[in-house]
Amino acid sequence: MSLPPFEQVVDEHGPRVLRVCRAILGYHEAEDVWSETFLAALQAYPQLDPHANIEAWLVTIAKRKAIDRYRSAARNPVPAAELPDDGESPPEGYDELWSAMKSLPAQQREAVAYHHLAGLPYAEIAEILGNSEAAARRASSDGMKKLRAIYQGVSR
Repeated sequence: MSLPPFEQVVDEHGPRVLRVCRAILGYHEAEDVWSETFLAALQAYPQLDPHANIEAWLVTIAKRKAIDRYRSAARNPVPAAELPDDGESPPEGYDELWSAMKSLPAQQREAVAYHHLAGLPYAEIAEILGNSEAAARRASSDGMKKLRAIYQGVSR
């Protein structure tokens, strides 16, 4: 079994990795981290085991790049009077969803993103998060429960 061409990997997994990046970092930081993810993946791709789960591998790279971005921003805050308009605005309702996602603890937010946005099974999420499958399942369940509570409170 051989690896598919890298362009095919980007086409197939790119949208899902972008959704994960957006769920972890927010809409405006996601595209940069997505690019960094695929640049790093391109360098490592020739050495990847042909039997590896490419999607889980990419999500793991994206998570590490997101953590790097988050830590870098925390060390180097840049005050700005106004945020520049990048010409692209998030879809309607995104700000409310991102606000709700940010209110979740990191493990729950990541488990929700990996399972419900990326479609990864709990066993792979457990590997990415460094915990057990049961803990990944619980984090996702607890996160969804909190999100439902937030949205039920909004609709009343």
